[in-house]
Amino acid sequence: MDKREWFKSAKFGMMIHWGLYSLPAGEWKGARMPYIGEWVQQYFRIPNAEYHALAPAFNPILFNADEWVQLAVDAGMKYMVITSKHHDGFAMYHSKVGKLNIVDATPIKRDVIGELAEACRKHGIKFGLYYSQDLDWSEPNGGGYTRGKTWGRGSAGWTNDWDFPDNENKNYTQCYEAKIKPQVKEILTQYGDLCLIWFDTPTTLSLEQSKELADMVHKYQPNCLVNSRIGNGMGDYRSMGDNEIPDETMPEGLFESACTINDTWGYKSFDNNWKSADRIIELKEHLNARGLNYLLNVGPDYLGRIPAPSVEVLRQVGQRLS
Repeated sequence: MDKREWFKSAKFGMMIHWGLYSLPAGEWKGARMPYIGEWVQQYFRIPNAEYHALAPAFNPILFNADEWVQLAVDAGMKYMVITSKHHDGFAMYHSKVGKLNIVDATPIKRDVIGELAEACRKHGIKFGLYYSQDLDWSEPNGGGYTRGKTWGRGSAGWTNDWDFPDNENKNYTQCYEAKIKPQVKEILTQYGDLCLIWFDTPTTLSLEQSKELADMVHKYQPNCLVNSRIGNGMGDYRSMGDNEIPDETMPEGLFESACTINDTWGYKSFDNNWKSADRIIELKEHLNARGLNYLLNVGPDYLGRIPAPSVEVLRQVGQRLS
């Protein structure tokens, strides 16, 4: 079965947003944020010096790759996609591009991406990686500075304009060459066969840069798909908007809708608006009938646990689908 046929037949996958943002869990210095937890640094405009100081406290000793993958299998999911680096710039794998990664900067000193890749192979499901190729708040020249302001305290921008306020003189190409491109090569060459690379929030990178990344994926991973959020009209399949549930049937091609199991992607301790098993099955059937895969996200906590309500609901989904 080729990669396009596999993707069409997969129907259902697990997405995982996990990183340093699981520690503040949507709260900072006596305040709670109203939006998605993985944007906590941007919302509260947390300086890198303070945010990166969370790393020594990030010790997810209860993380168990086999348990996570078994849950996906039990739910009837056919693939898993996890954040290898989100917008905060912190790598959840052992990157050689600086020390801002889970092996070098945290007490656990384990490459959780490698452990999950191995567990997926063991349990017979496909493995894919999310990578934020444009936004990177740890970098002075991280992207997003052309997009203006967004929500957040003090109307923070898409870029880190609290540590690095001089947007007029930022140069994303510097970040792209020094960090993005070498890290994308790392994730393509360190974890065996990947089913897809899930890029995100293209705002700054050029057509040439999008093409270079796509070509890199196809060079090192010929059987790996690239989603449309690589930017500039490229990609092997289309990622719909976050939590987008189309009513129309999709035309010829490959489509996927990434959705949350509650209202956040990254862990927020006080977001308990969990979807029921009935609602998840309803959404899956709705999307699949219209030609879209359903990529359902869970947000593990700072100890490495997928929240118990997510576990319970996904097990119910699997029992009803089997």
